Amino acid sequence: MSHKHEQLLKTIFHDPISGNIHWRDIESLLKHLGAQIEMLSGARIRVKLGRAEGILHRPHHGNTLDRNSVQHLREFLGRGGATPSLYEQQQQKNT
Repeated sequence: MSHKHEQLLKTIFHDPISGNIHWRDIESLLKHLGAQIEMLSGARIRVKLGRAEGILHRPHHGNTLDRNSVQHLREFLGRGGATPSLYEQQQQKNT
């Protein structure tokens, strides 16, 4: 995982929740993690990551996610096994 993706993952799971996460960075992270992305109607996308499947919403106005969207993304990534602690464990196994 690139340093940029690693930092983004930490930002998503950091408290307090950030309101300054750009959607294009989220899409890049999801693709990097191997997620399958399917465009649905409107601003909705279906994402499959590991065994997790969910509906995410692209921002309507602007290109940054609000705090509720980041919380929803955090929960989805957790179900899909993409958390900072799991990433660190994987890195330790690889070294």
